[in-house]
Amino acid sequence: MAKIIYLDNAATTQTDSKVLGKMLPSFTKEYGNASSSHFFGKQARESIEKAREIIAKKLNSSPEEIIFTSGGTESNNLALKGLFFNSRNRELGKNHIITTKIEHDCILNTCKWLEKQGAKVTYLDVDNQGLVNPKEIVSAITPSTLVVSIIQGNNEIGTLQDIKEIGKICKKKGVYFHIDACQSFTKTPIDVKKHNLDLVTINAHKIHGPKGVGALFIKKGTKIEALLNGGGHERGLRSGTENTSGVIGFGEAVRISKTQDINKIQKLRDYFIKQLLKIEKTKINGSLKNRLANNINLSFGDIEGEAISSHLENFGIVISTGSACASHTLKKSHVLKAIGCNDLEINSSIRISLSKYNTKTHVDYFIKKLKPVVKTLRQMSPYATT
Repeated sequence: MAKIIYLDNAATTQTDSKVLGKMLPSFTKEYGNASSSHFFGKQARESIEKAREIIAKKLNSSPEEIIFTSGGTESNNLALKGLFFNSRNRELGKNHIITTKIEHDCILNTCKWLEKQGAKVTYLDVDNQGLVNPKEIVSAITPSTLVVSIIQGNNEIGTLQDIKEIGKICKKKGVYFHIDACQSFTKTPIDVKKHNLDLVTINAHKIHGPKGVGALFIKKGTKIEALLNGGGHERGLRSGTENTSGVIGFGEAVRISKTQDINKIQKLRDYFIKQLLKIEKTKINGSLKNRLANNINLSFGDIEGEAISSHLENFGIVISTGSACASHTLKKSHVLKAIGCNDLEINSSIRISLSKYNTKTHVDYFIKKLKPVVKTLRQMSPYATT
């Protein structure tokens, strides 16, 4: 196999060597429990709080508004379940959640579970680019609405929502606004004050940090119920011994993130898309204008995306045929279905996601290997038309 060209960075990213270097002392030298009162514990606590400050600054929040978790799934669960159970326990009569049909599975499955607990959920449609209409959010809000939860940058098609406009609506209507920013954090500006955000889900492993660590921004004054009971860690909202090494890595990944890298990735993405569209009968899925800098999702119409992926892997090229979080289920993409793709388009889709480590040489090699693969598969395909 040729040298690996990794183009599945929406699934996870390579841990930056600077991040790893920052983390290593916490395993062998500065390994105290951050809740311990001795100097080892205080050393760990100081490292965690430094990371919290870095992340808070990136969001324009206060450090005490950042709660560390095990990742995006836990943060999303804490946001929606925590709000719902707090409202129910206080008998506020707010049991309505508004979300979209293109959310990550951990949001959709949380909502389905909450419906069994008495929640009412509205799943909004999106247009053929994956954009939710803010007017439909206005129409969906009722006196019982508790929270609007929207994925800022979609993990499959990369479409970026207008969180500024949605935030204005939520503030005016007096409902909480939560965004899942796992894919978009550090790739596009997020300002919790300017965007009127009450809760924000983020994680480390999409931005060259370690796996197994994330955070939830919870605006001061937001009433939320803890899901884990124990020693009262993280302001009583997330009990459990802190993942010191992971938090340190998360903070360092945020600290070294650069706008220049994102601009470079976006230019490479645009060049990539231009070359891909030269292949006959290809179609880009999602919004070209409002799109994550590193995301390309396209359909080939009459050949299997799985077959394309398998052939490219023989050349050392790693891509995805959908959301890595749900790839084991073999279900058709609910996101592509929601934007109006037919079954052939869904089955023929692939997702390419770039990082700061990718180059034009990688793109040119990919295109060189892809073209004959597509030609061969179309000659074999029973769906292909001449």
